[in-house]
Order: sequence, then C-alpha cells, then structure tokens
Amino acid sequence: MKLVIDHVTLGASRLEALAGAFAANGLATEYGGPHENGVTHMSLVAFDDGSYVELIAVMRPGQPAPRWHAHIVLEGGPCAWAVRPVSVAGEAERLKARGVTVGEVTPRGRKRPDGQAVEWNLADVGDLGPGAMHPFIIEDCTSRELRVPTSESVAGSELTGVGKVVLGVEDVGAASEEFQEAYDLASPERASAEGGQLNVAVFPGEPLILVSPATGEGWLVDRLAKFGPTPCAFLLGSRDLAASRERSCLGEVERFGGERVAWIDGDPLLGRWMGVVDVS
Repeated sequence: MKLVIDHVTLGASRLEALAGAFAANGLATEYGGPHENGVTHMSLVAFDDGSYVELIAVMRPGQPAPRWHAHIVLEGGPCAWAVRPVSVAGEAERLKARGVTVGEVTPRGRKRPDGQAVEWNLADVGDLGPGAMHPFIIEDCTSRELRVPTSESVAGSELTGVGKVVLGVEDVGAASEEFQEAYDLASPERASAEGGQLNVAVFPGEPLILVSPATGEGWLVDRLAKFGPTPCAFLLGSRDLAASRERSCLGEVERFGGERVAWIDGDPLLGRWMGVVDVS
C-alpha cells in the first residue's frame, strides 16, 4: 500500500491563536466547525492535491478532549496523521492480517458553519492512540469536496500539499521494520540531522520520515517523554522554495534526511512544527 496522506492534525488550547499563526505565515485557514463530540472544533487549510492540515482545540477551556487531550492542553502541536486507502474496511482487514491492531470502523461527522453535514468513516490503527504512530484510516461518505474544499490561501500556489510527516519514535530501526512489515515499504535511507542529535530514516517515495534521539538529551527526548511516539513536525511540499519564503517566515534551507527543507522560523507556536520540503 502506498501511503496517501488524507490530513495531519495539530492540537492547541486555543484555536484562534493557532489559526492566527498559520495566517501570519500565508496559510490562512477556514473554520470547519465543531465536531460531533461537542467538545472540540477545528479549522483547516486544504491543498490542491486534496490533503489538508487540521487545527484542533477545545471549544471551552478546561474541557477534557476525547482525542489528543495532552497535545491540546500542553500546546503539543503535531498529534496525528491520517491516510486515505481505497477502502477503510479492506485496509483494516489487511492490517489485521499483518498483526496490526485496528479498531472498529466507525462513522463520524460534523456540521460546517453553513449547516452542511459532512460524514466519514474511520478506524484507529495501532496501540498508541489515534494517528500517534500508525496513521488512522479514513474515507468519505459525503462528497470529499464538502469536507475538504481547497483553501483560497494556497489554491494554485507553489504548495502542493502535505509532503512529509516527521514521526518521532524511540528507535528508528525498530520503527522502520514495523512500517515495512505493515505497509510493504522499501528499506529506508538512513541519515542523521541537527548535528548528529537525531537519527533519521526516510522512505523513498513515501510521505514519511522517522526520527529518534541519538543522545540522551534534547527536544525530541523531552517530547517523547511528554507524548510518546507521535508526529513531531509536518512538511508541506513546495515547488518553489523562493515563493514559499515570500509566503512564510522560513529559516535557511537545510538538509534533513537528504531532503531540502526550510522550517518556519521565529513563531512561538509553530516553531519547528511546520516547514516546507522541496518537491521541484
């Protein structure tokens, strides 16, 4: 199975602040409305390839979020990723046959601010929480265009979509083997990053980069202690890094696991959660 990104999710305590940080970097979002759980609500920025970034927060401070509570209350940012198989039910059975834990396929939905209902089916995958290490799987019941209208801020732009999920794990070797077995992935290319502070595994042709600490200290060690294995950053595909630099406050282009990457710089919320990867 080739991993096709449906969306990635960032959690924060205040949706307005997170959406404001995105807008300040040329990624204006649209408000998507409350989820059917009555606790969280979301905004999104959707790209021409159909993938999108979801921003999620509780509607009233102090509410316990049914999903990604720790990321929301601790301003953890990247918390989940989802892929879009041909069939959720079919992919669930395939994964179970590989020995991967898969939850029940359940219907979900929300109402957009215009009152339009959107509905989908999803199933959580793995043992570490929804979209934590393994992506959860999702398919639309209503028209996809109703759930994911392309955002005006990025339509027809140099940004192609969610290019890479950077997944923080304890050991890239063990995690690589797990992904290869579950998804029939080729062997990853191994590298280091951040001056040798991170071990990196990149799967050729797939939207996935694994990172683990190479030492006993650093930001990834701290993050894993708080949240366990979860996404730690997302990279948007860019056909034109110069245009992306004009759009967003980006740092210098650097090599990250062999990829040319520039991270959003100087934003207290986004930090190195978001960046762009060269796909030209």
